Amino acid sequence: MKVLRPTLAKVPWMLAALVLVAGLLLDHFAPQPYTGLPLLAAAPLIAGATLSFRSALAVVCVTSVVSVLVDIQRGRPATPLIVDLAVVSVIGVLALAVNRLIVRQGRDLALARDVAERVQRAVLPEPPRDVGPLTVAAGYTAAQAEARIGGDFFAVQETPFGVRVIIGDVRGKGITAVAAVAIAIGAFRQEAEYAPTLVTLGQRMDEAVARDTARSGPVPAMEGFITAVLVEVSADGETLSLVNHGHPPPYLIHDGQLARLDPTVPQLPLGLGPVDLAPAGSVPADVVRLPPGASLLLVTDGVTEARDKRGTFYDPLASERMHSRFSDPDAVVDTLTEDVGHWTGGKRDDDMAILVVTRRHRPSHVA
Repeated sequence: MKVLRPTLAKVPWMLAALVLVAGLLLDHFAPQPYTGLPLLAAAPLIAGATLSFRSALAVVCVTSVVSVLVDIQRGRPATPLIVDLAVVSVIGVLALAVNRLIVRQGRDLALARDVAERVQRAVLPEPPRDVGPLTVAAGYTAAQAEARIGGDFFAVQETPFGVRVIIGDVRGKGITAVAAVAIAIGAFRQEAEYAPTLVTLGQRMDEAVARDTARSGPVPAMEGFITAVLVEVSADGETLSLVNHGHPPPYLIHDGQLARLDPTVPQLPLGLGPVDLAPAGSVPADVVRLPPGASLLLVTDGVTEARDKRGTFYDPLASERMHSRFSDPDAVVDTLTEDVGHWTGGKRDDDMAILVVTRRHRPSHVA
């Protein structure tokens, strides 16, 4: 049997009508000198704050008529009748004024959200679906849902050295992080074309972020740097190289197995200076084989630091759903997003970016 429930759109109407009827009953049954005028006057306020202007105006008119009829029915003199009508009318006018202010603020908020979303798309465009030997999918959820913008970013670019990928996290959220994201992605786009190695690419990006931080002046503690993972997939798709600058490690997904790719030699986040943590003679870039059909899953700490109601961090390795055989990278993004949402109960404390690159079984042919 289908259960009928009032829709959210009907709730304000029902609440205003309930208050109006309650005021009418109180005015009729309450002993003198008590009246239901306060409840009658509350109906226009509720309508003004929750309904459209026309609907609120209708409630004001009905409330005014009810106030007059109740006073006539109870035999009140003309003076109290006029006073009651004036009270209801003044409150009704104020309710209509509030209604116009709410509508105006709603339009301004919608415009601000639209601008923020356009900025987000300009700074962080969708990555190409197919690039080199890879198929790409991405997902983004900002912590500040109203702004639709955050400090996590990613980019995928085909270069003379293979397909280069970055995922990163700016220290900060919302509009304040946009400038740093633009600097990081701009530096990646420029230097990925010319830096001969991922290590050099990281060094040049570090210099760009440090220069921007120096121009900005003193920054608060824990601000002014960017964690990131740099990835390079060879032109044939056989191997991938990784350099981790203080970011959550990526995962390799293949044949229903999920493996975390912890860095052999972790590097400092970008923007903290050209400090090399690698011992002399070592190569800080990790090289991993990428079988056909395998996927590289890159995430930000909005995934790895998501907590359940007990405060336990989410771990993709412990999730049964993430050990599935995925048909395409979109399935990985959707599954992980749903799994994190289920783990946290829908709450978001940090931006969450997910990027998946999958090596195709067969190379794509461009006609």
